Amino acid sequence: MALGMKKGLTSYGDAEFSLFLRKAFIKAMGFSDDALARPIIGITDTASDFNPCHGNVPALITAVKRGVMLEGGLPMAFPTISIHESFAHPTSMFLRNLMALDTEEMLRAQPIDAAVLIGGCDKTIPAQLMAAASVDLPAVVLPVGPMLVGHHRGEVLGACTDCRRLWGRFRAGEMDAAEIEAVNSRLAPTFGTCMVMGTASTIACMTEALGMALPGSATIPATHADRLRAAEEAGRAAVRLAQNGPRPSEVMTEAAFRNAFTVLQAIGGSTNALIHATAIAGRLGLPVDLEAFDRIGREVPVLIDLKPSGQHYMEHFHWAGGVPALLRELAPFLELETQTVTGAPLRAALDAAEIVPGQAVIRPRANPISVGGGLAVLRGNLAPRGALLKRSAATPSLLSHEGRAVVFTSLADMEARLDDPALDVTPDDVLVLQNAGPVGAPGMPEAGYIPIPRKLARAGVKDMLRLSDARMSGTAFGTIVLHITPEAAIGGPLGLVRTGDRIRLDAEARRIDLLVDDAELRSRQAAWTSPTPAPARGYAWLYHHHVLQADEGCDFDFCREEGKKR
Repeated sequence: MALGMKKGLTSYGDAEFSLFLRKAFIKAMGFSDDALARPIIGITDTASDFNPCHGNVPALITAVKRGVMLEGGLPMAFPTISIHESFAHPTSMFLRNLMALDTEEMLRAQPIDAAVLIGGCDKTIPAQLMAAASVDLPAVVLPVGPMLVGHHRGEVLGACTDCRRLWGRFRAGEMDAAEIEAVNSRLAPTFGTCMVMGTASTIACMTEALGMALPGSATIPATHADRLRAAEEAGRAAVRLAQNGPRPSEVMTEAAFRNAFTVLQAIGGSTNALIHATAIAGRLGLPVDLEAFDRIGREVPVLIDLKPSGQHYMEHFHWAGGVPALLRELAPFLELETQTVTGAPLRAALDAAEIVPGQAVIRPRANPISVGGGLAVLRGNLAPRGALLKRSAATPSLLSHEGRAVVFTSLADMEARLDDPALDVTPDDVLVLQNAGPVGAPGMPEAGYIPIPRKLARAGVKDMLRLSDARMSGTAFGTIVLHITPEAAIGGPLGLVRTGDRIRLDAEARRIDLLVDDAELRSRQAAWTSPTPAPARGYAWLYHHHVLQADEGCDFDFCREEGKKR
């Protein structure tokens, strides 16, 4: 197979002319024939003025380039879509598949022998791994790293678990406008991803466990010199990958995904991660068995004492030894001979893990944060194809609960009525949000963290059972059932719930049920009509007609590789 500048020539009907023309234009940038003869390493540039999480990307690219050149390669940076959760309308999840398509096609179109994929904010690394899986081009992921913590009145703060906690206090009248504004300036004091175990940190840790990122690279703070050294080493690793592999399909095996899911449970990670991992695995033809995932959750304890499931932040996890130290503690649950992008098996990362005396962030198996794992898969007549509950961030007393449904039929309906003093709601009720899934919203926004109605918040209510077909941020906490599948907007049972119905959650039995008899449900189903008209054109039309449900990763149906086993 052709490599370097001879790879993927533009179609002119004359291959030699295509190469001649390509060299002429690349030489316009000052390259010598010697430089052009080396392995070409593509580096994704995901910097954007709308993406403060990726504010260190320019410096990382410089460091990656240095590593590539030290190893004898030719670095070539190129831009791709950049997505930030807080700056994407209607939601960054709506754009994840677009970024995956963009990255995939740029990896295919350009003469690249291996790639360094720089990502961070929530959906970016999943999009890049989806692309890498489809192209099967040697690649190493370089996370941008978490930001440092902030402080307010002697309290350590972090986006965005503390964003939500303190905003809840403001809604409850416990904090005035001046103080919440001061907090706003201190929650995100540096560039980098959220410094709690939100989706970005979860995905970075899982990517390291999956074998697609260098050992220790998930937790290094975005502002630290070690992050630049990790970038340099990623550049070196990419050159070695270009010459010797392995390819993503040889790294991201079924065993590797089991390792990643084990880490997801042990860190009390984001519910979003299951959707993203399912999408990545789907690109390789590897189905994700939700029951097998739940069994991992029953067996693997939560060991990382990090918000929102614990007390600490990502920089503390890093100084406690990071993912390699966690993997050492999880060794009995892992398949240690899986390949990694270093060329060595996962076992090597455990063997080299730092031992930090006295650290309290990574718990021993004998003294976990909680038993039974971080995430639980629910079934029942409300979720025939599954739903997800973050047990580690839930109120224990609500894990077995029956209550009256208070239904919001859309995001707009919830926004209009949630804080109405006349809303008929009590602390024992179950808040239900419909039509906020992949098709219904569209884009399955992080709206599953339904705020406590203002009048209850001001009465001191901190948590309620909440249900939706939406997602929630990995930084969020509470007794919240998410990803109910199939979603309401395509006729799922969630869309049949009416205010006043009884709903029962039994987390131990892994059940979420609507206590309405079958005959009534059949009658409601017969009268149901879709509340979501199809968009007329463009990407929204493509998304509406081809996005899959949460249990299939919300990827596009035409991007999955069905039936292929590796």
